[in-house]
Amino acid sequence: MHSYEALALGYDLLMDGVDYDEWAAYLLTFMQGAKTCADVACGTGAITLRLAKAGLELTGVDASEAMLAIASERIAKERANAQCVRQDMRELSLHRPANVVNCANDGVNYLTGDSDAGRFFQSAYRALTPGGLLLFDVSTPYKFEHVLGSNTFAGDGEDCAYIWQNEFENGLCEMWLTLFYRQADGRYERLDEEHLQRAYSMDELEHELIEAGFLDIGFYAFLKRSKASERDERWQIAARRG
Repeated sequence: MHSYEALALGYDLLMDGVDYDEWAAYLLTFMQGAKTCADVACGTGAITLRLAKAGLELTGVDASEAMLAIASERIAKERANAQCVRQDMRELSLHRPANVVNCANDGVNYLTGDSDAGRFFQSAYRALTPGGLLLFDVSTPYKFEHVLGSNTFAGDGEDCAYIWQNEFENGLCEMWLTLFYRQADGRYERLDEEHLQRAYSMDELEHELIEAGFLDIGFYAFLKRSKASERDERWQIAARRG
């Protein structure tokens, strides 16, 4: 499992400007009547915490200890009804089936092997109660080609700064993250990390979801209920276990 230490430390800076309240509220419109949720690839727990505060019983799942350490600290501070477990999203093993399996913010894009997405969908299917809902979003092929492309991004905050380089080719986006993190003595530590994401088409995702047994598959423009288009930068997908 990848530690994603650099990404964990710089995650809030990288996601600066994201309205997590709006994002969580949008997800909750799909979850009406649900009581339990597994938030997969939960990262530092921003969505997990908000869903828990909305009344759901949450299990945050991630492969990164560094991510889960931050998520657990946030959950404990807010005394939210949530717990965190370290698991590979392709091999979910929940204490009991959940009404919803949610995977926000590119978790599926990190599944780059030919069978990885299918394994996650099968794993999510087994982790759901009958009629349960799988929710996930992806960065689209359009975003990888026209927004990330081979571009470089940078930013700085009070305690850290980052440089994020991208190269997109043959459906895969290689990402190199360099983080400068301020230490207690005022010096900066440099951390370097490489990431890889895959661009999935609607047809690919729909095929794998059907193969896993899901029904009522919907592709939506992100933060909307309108039908997704090829020029969207992010798609929200919802699918129901039979």
